Amino acid sequence: MKEYYNMLYLYFRNKFIAYSAVAIILSTIIGSIAIMLSLMQGISTLQMFQVFLSVIICSFANVSVLTVQHPKVVLNLFLFSLLLNTTIILINLKI
Repeated sequence: MKEYYNMLYLYFRNKFIAYSAVAIILSTIIGSIAIMLSLMQGISTLQMFQVFLSVIICSFANVSVLTVQHPKVVLNLFLFSLLLNTTIILINLKI
């Protein structure tokens, strides 16, 4: 698994500018889907917490790109954003 991550990081670092734009777009789209599915379940405290988590991690991922952080920081936040938002989506789809 570590070899795959290192390969992904090297590939991401070599084309950092191009993949940063893709990371912003993808993180925002996946995050908005997670928020939509959360709110479709109602507006209880649990759903509001899921919305909060999704907004915060997407914001961190986008800010890391816009403030030109180190590529490893951007990649880690982007991957965490995808993992968290995908988990929220699967929870709300009850899969």
